[in-house]
Amino acid sequence: MGDACCGGGHNHSAESASAPAATAPVSVALGTRTDQINLSDIAAAKVKSLLEQEGRDDLNLRISVQPGGCSGLRYQLFFDERSLDGDVITDFDGVGVVVDRMSVPYLNGATIDFVDTIEKQGFTIDNPNATGSCACGDSFH
Repeated sequence: MGDACCGGGHNHSAESASAPAATAPVSVALGTRTDQINLSDIAAAKVKSLLEQEGRDDLNLRISVQPGGCSGLRYQLFFDERSLDGDVITDFDGVGVVVDRMSVPYLNGATIDFVDTIEKQGFTIDNPNATGSCACGDSFH
């Protein structure tokens, strides 16, 4: 039984992201920044674990905002070894998070977290800049 937005059937891998999740627990210290992206301690640990499994220490977690999805904008979250002109790189306890210059305004103050429950597993993004999101959680506006 899928929803009208995305047709259901999504299998969010560890490298995919969901749009803002109101109920996701966010384990960020009190110093959550509003002028940059934030990465929870749990998400940082998961990224480190995934990189160790890959046997790579030269990758950063890249998050970008692209046109698409049923709400207008869609998150992309993936490992990347590139460094592009205008990238903003933030270090979270040894985990580099890269945001391209076009995505920065959409992601300032957003928090990437990782949830692992019986209902869902994967990275989530709590974004105060999103005014609405798709029912399936893949896109926002």
